[in-house]
Amino acid sequence: MKHSLLDPLSLRCGISLPNRVVMAPMTTWSSHPDGRIHEDELDYLRRRSCGPGMIITAACYVQPEGHAFDGQWSCHDDSMLPSLRAAADVIRNGGARAVLQLHHGGRMCPASLLGHIPLSASDIPAIRPGADTPRAMTEKEIHACIEAFARATQRAIAAGYDGVEIHGANTYLLQQFFSPHSNRRSDQWGGSPERRLRFPLAVTDAVIETAQLAGRPFAVGYRFSPEEIEEPGITLDDTMLLVDALAERPLDFLHISLRDYRAGSMRDANDDRRPALRVIEQLRRQPAQHRKPLIGVGGMYTPRDAQVALDDGCDAVALGRILLMEPDWVALVRDGRIDELRRTLPAEGADTLLTIPAPLYRVLLSRPGWLPVRPATD
Repeated sequence: MKHSLLDPLSLRCGISLPNRVVMAPMTTWSSHPDGRIHEDELDYLRRRSCGPGMIITAACYVQPEGHAFDGQWSCHDDSMLPSLRAAADVIRNGGARAVLQLHHGGRMCPASLLGHIPLSASDIPAIRPGADTPRAMTEKEIHACIEAFARATQRAIAAGYDGVEIHGANTYLLQQFFSPHSNRRSDQWGGSPERRLRFPLAVTDAVIETAQLAGRPFAVGYRFSPEEIEEPGITLDDTMLLVDALAERPLDFLHISLRDYRAGSMRDANDDRRPALRVIEQLRRQPAQHRKPLIGVGGMYTPRDAQVALDDGCDAVALGRILLMEPDWVALVRDGRIDELRRTLPAEGADTLLTIPAPLYRVLLSRPGWLPVRPATD
């Protein structure tokens, strides 16, 4: 059955979304140095909470060792509860479901930010200029990290969120354990694809177990990247093993992370089939009780772009950059005012006009090609 963007979506846990538009998790670089959410970020969320059915927050680190970039949210201890609660309240008061994204950067955490060598599955640096060589996590550190994800879930429950999303994508720690590039371990946490899956699945199980104690409907989702460009790297066949394992667990949704939803394989230039289609087919092969809603994402700007993903079989679509340029996207689409959708970022004044925190606005303007920028003279 095909759905439209404005159809409601019910999740396994009992939560219902008023529509199938999700605000994608996007880094703001704007939080206080200690990880508390800045007032400007609350305004940014408030402006965007009146349309999407669900808002997934920016990545929120569960341990100080997982702090990956300046201005990142934190949920690593109970002192963050007032900050976390403020964001959940803003989102829910606008009518959207609030989902906190739980994150650990692993080897993508700069040593200059941490003050020490970053941790990862193995001592293999990322393939990028200036990458730090990480230290392989000990057994004790692995179990402490799993526990940190569970405790962060407890804080999300206490702060009033409707759910959490486990960040297993975009080259961060959970993906580092699954990847044959970054995981060269020979113990129970590495080697075969099944052993490389143990850490992300242990985190998932711990988060689910904690969520089931919430005493109210509370969703758990998992975000994953279907491929890696590195050699050796995660392949689509590897990802089918991940999808099967996640489908067996009582998750509420899966979220495929793609830069361009319509693009083909990033590993095989001759394979122009959308990776999301393979995931959708794999989910359809599951027993009915194991099938999971899939959120599609990547380069969607118009209702037609988003409908492609729904027609493929995705259950919802996550919008990112377009909601920076057009925070009223859902309302305009609902009212049939598609011609009024803003498709560019003003080169001046957008922090005020579009309620974007100043650090985020500076980043958007400093990265040519990331968003189409409208010159100030227009």
